[in-house]
Formats: sequence, structure tokens, C-alpha cells
Amino acid sequence: MLQSLDPRVNRLGLPNEFDTPMPSKEALDQFETYEAFVQVKEGKPFEHVGIVHAPNEEMAFLFAKEQYSRRGMFCNSLCVVKTENIKVSPYSENDIDIYDSFSGKYSGSTSESFEVFHLTKRGKQHKYEGNVLAKDYDDAILAAKESFPRDKAIMNVWIVKSEDIYVSDEEDRDIWDTLKEKKYRDAIDYKASDKIKAFKEEQA
Repeated sequence: MLQSLDPRVNRLGLPNEFDTPMPSKEALDQFETYEAFVQVKEGKPFEHVGIVHAPNEEMAFLFAKEQYSRRGMFCNSLCVVKTENIKVSPYSENDIDIYDSFSGKYSGSTSESFEVFHLTKRGKQHKYEGNVLAKDYDDAILAAKESFPRDKAIMNVWIVKSEDIYVSDEEDRDIWDTLKEKKYRDAIDYKASDKIKAFKEEQA
């Protein structure tokens, strides 16, 4: 009989070895993961702000809008991309530029469009650097190495096919329009102190 330090287990009278294996748990049915990027002002680069879980890119966009573009956070444009569609480079250390670890020469191919995001410091977020044309992800990294001059070391690079990014359109800007003054949230507008004072005077 199976012996345990827990007397509740001992009371079950379990055998030392089970004749039949324990049934395995079914795989969890989880939403896919999407990375969200926000452009806070026109002309500024998109910056990674976090992740959302969603059944598709349209819902991921809506979830990202609610999560990352409300409560005082300025937003000019928003985009999402499925995490598995991002090619992630290794991380560098000690101010070493990660591009220095990639050897080879850019092919010069213009068959596909890729978007490039750079991480310059641990603890920060990836920022959009620009677009390159290349034949595949590895070629896109070499194209980015040649295309973008750098005054500081790049710790990590994200490469995404342009077609895999779901981004808001120009006419979508009004979805971030909100009331600038929400007086209903301010306690002073309910004049509670005046009512308390009047009540105390009535009771005096």
C-alpha cells in the first residue's frame, strides 16, 4: 500500500503501483498570442507595448485598443501581429551590436517586404526602425544591417513580414476620440461637502 506523509492519502488505500496509467489531461484550448504596437503621435515610430490573447487578428486589435490606448494614453495608430510571425534574433550583451553576429551579404532581392524593430536597451521596448525588401527573414536581417546606420549597439532585432501586420487605417483615428473633460468622475462636481454641511446645520 502506498505510504505518504499525508494521512489523508494513506486513508485512500492506494496501491504502490497502478495497474492502469493515469489519464493525461487534454490540451488547453487557448487563444493565440499577439504583440501590440502603438504610435503615440504622427511621425513617431511604433513601439511595442505588450501582448494580448485573441482568436484572430481583428479581435486582437480590439483587445489591444482597450488595453493599451485608453485612460490617458495617447494613440495615433495601433497595430498587432501574431507572435509566431515575428523572427527574433539572439540577444547581445555588454554593448555588443547584435548585427555584428550576422555574417554574409544582402542578396539585393526585392521579392518580399519586411518591417524591422530594434531593442537598444534591456527593460525598454522594441521600436520600429524601418522597412526592407528581401527574399526571406535571414536576408531581411542582412538588409537591415546595411540599411540602418546606428549610433548605439542594438541588443535585439524583430523582423516581421509586412503582410502579417494588422494596422489601423487613416480613417480609424476617430476611434480614439474621447471626451477631454469627464466631470462626472470628479467628486467635487457632486458638491458632497455642501450637502454634508447643510445636513449638519439641520441637525444642530
